[in-house]
Amino acid sequence: MSSMIRFPSSMFSLYSSSSFKSSLFPSNSSLFRFENSKNSLSSNVVYPFWNSNFAMENRSFSVQSASKTQDGAVAQDSSFQGSESFFRSVLASMEEVYLNKNPTAKAILELVHSADGDRICYDHFAFRTFGVNGHGIDSMSKFFLDFGYEQREELRFPAKKLKAFWFSPPKVSTSCRGSGINGPLPRIFISELLVDQLSPEAQDIIKKYTDISRCGKEYAALASAFGTLTWKKPMYSEFQQLAKESEYAAWTLVNGYALNHVTISTHRLTSSLRSISNLNQFIEKNGFNLNSEGGVLKVSPDGLLLQSSTVADSTSFEFSDGITEAVPCSYIEFAERLVLPQYKDLPPEEVEEFHRRDGFEVGNADKIFESTSKDQLTRRAA
Repeated sequence: MSSMIRFPSSMFSLYSSSSFKSSLFPSNSSLFRFENSKNSLSSNVVYPFWNSNFAMENRSFSVQSASKTQDGAVAQDSSFQGSESFFRSVLASMEEVYLNKNPTAKAILELVHSADGDRICYDHFAFRTFGVNGHGIDSMSKFFLDFGYEQREELRFPAKKLKAFWFSPPKVSTSCRGSGINGPLPRIFISELLVDQLSPEAQDIIKKYTDISRCGKEYAALASAFGTLTWKKPMYSEFQQLAKESEYAAWTLVNGYALNHVTISTHRLTSSLRSISNLNQFIEKNGFNLNSEGGVLKVSPDGLLLQSSTVADSTSFEFSDGITEAVPCSYIEFAERLVLPQYKDLPPEEVEEFHRRDGFEVGNADKIFESTSKDQLTRRAA
């Protein structure tokens, strides 16, 4: 039986401790639990859920990150040295917090595993942030940039008062055949709410809690891995007020830096589910609701990026004024990246990820954001 490790509420002090890695991710145990502090959405975290074979040996890696343009040329290079096992352990903790709070995502991963086999690869991880007082995109991206990720294109969503950047992963040859957290490193998609475009009342609420957080922005990745807010719980009336103006703002107020969603890379599956249309039918046939905003299947203008997502789960949240209400959590997404026209004649066994459509599409992402909206959650409940 694996050992149990409990973490005190003063968890941030562990981050700077030289023993942080060895105590948080023991090499002789495939399972551990920790208690979250009072402002967490979930009561405990079990690590890991479906990656129990994750190798925890302490090895370092030196990688070359080669971002490809659509013609396959190298756009930019960078190298970085660090502990791969530490980095993947942090991702695994983020994933496990997410799975514990979102039973739909957990069930679908199990379902796809049972139908397709043992290998599931992640296309990207997504996070939401407040673009104020240093709590925006930079607060979360620093962790990934330090480990060799490259910042790529900016995306703008004027109607939602959002902007986003995505980040391409470094190349790690040791993981090309692994699954999940063991597999190819995911792209990272980080959005932020343009707080200064909101009403003064909404700005005041957001600034109240980011001011309470203070240096919490320096530990965004840690907060995500531990499943806790970096500010205190808000009042229900404040959550309601934000929700009227920006559902994104209300979601971020109660979820903080938690994983907003993970995305299965469908074209890396091996069965007929590698077609996102087949996967969508399979998921709906098994009783799960998909986000219908703009149609279940979201297609980029070039027809090469296909995306869909479930409707977010909800969880019971106790607000600081003692009111307990259901709030939206996270969801799971699916993405199929088709082969670029210039590589259409390549034999299937020779097609690699850089031969496929890269990046993100504003129109698709705008509709995917709606997975946590009241309209979609209400449709699910109905």
